[in-house]
Amino acid sequence: MKKISIMIPCYNEEENVREICAAVIKELQQELPAYDYEILFIDNDSTDRTRQYLRELCANNKKVRAIFNAKNFGQFNSPYYGMCQTTGDCTVCLCCDFQDPVEMIPRLVSEWENGAKIVCAIKTSSKENKIMRFLRTCYYKMIKKMSDVEQIEHFTGFGLYDKSFIEVLRNLDDPTPFLRGIVAELGYKRVDVPYEQQKRKAGKTHNNWFTLYDAAMLSFTSYTKAGLRMATILGFIMSGMSLFVALVYLILKLIYWDRFAAGMAPILLAVCILGSVQLFFIGFLGEYVLSINKRMMHRPLVIEEERLNFDEDGEEKADV
Repeated sequence: MKKISIMIPCYNEEENVREICAAVIKELQQELPAYDYEILFIDNDSTDRTRQYLRELCANNKKVRAIFNAKNFGQFNSPYYGMCQTTGDCTVCLCCDFQDPVEMIPRLVSEWENGAKIVCAIKTSSKENKIMRFLRTCYYKMIKKMSDVEQIEHFTGFGLYDKSFIEVLRNLDDPTPFLRGIVAELGYKRVDVPYEQQKRKAGKTHNNWFTLYDAAMLSFTSYTKAGLRMATILGFIMSGMSLFVALVYLILKLIYWDRFAAGMAPILLAVCILGSVQLFFIGFLGEYVLSINKRMMHRPLVIEEERLNFDEDGEEKADV
């Protein structure tokens, strides 16, 4: 009997964690009764009652498993680590807040049974804020044009991954994994299926401008050279323009010594423009250096505090 792993990352999801577990079990039992399953929750150091509810779920159903992180390791490391700890023939990743429809699981499994190794769920429409939807669309368009590898628009990680690709993730040895980029770069036999993203069922989103900026910078520094190339090209152009303006100013000053007095305004303006351009690209260069620094330190993805319902099968922690 084939086994389906459902991996659900969570952080302060006390209003959703029991409901999403019940919904997934109901969907699997009704629509996919011929498959065995496991549901793995990885909790990123929740401060509400999420862990209490997870303990109850694991006590009532041995197919429900949980990993408790020792602290919050961020929005990328924790889900990636959770995927690498699954044991099924395929792994389905979905959010705990019901924005990823549980009803999509049979469709994902069907595509997998037809030969796909990766099934990406693509947000063709969304019930989220229209401004955020527009900004996300602009971001995806921009990263797609600037990236050295193919990028998947409106893909958040929700989808199905064959165990062979999960093994690729385990062996990747990347301390700052960006799953969306990894799937785009290394994914094979991929099928994209559309869906409409739902509104969060309960609770408050933990994403903010800082987390979204972090995601954007990680994708830029991991999969594009455009920022550095822009700095080089723009620096060359600005240097040429500055030299040209300086020569013109010198010639006019020599010819019209008594009448030409431009004052300090043009110089101050040029200094401000050049300074702002330099600061922008120094900051952008710093993002690349920061990304390199994180990879060179080679720290673990997460540190576990506790595991629930793993020892029964004698299964050990997968190395990642």
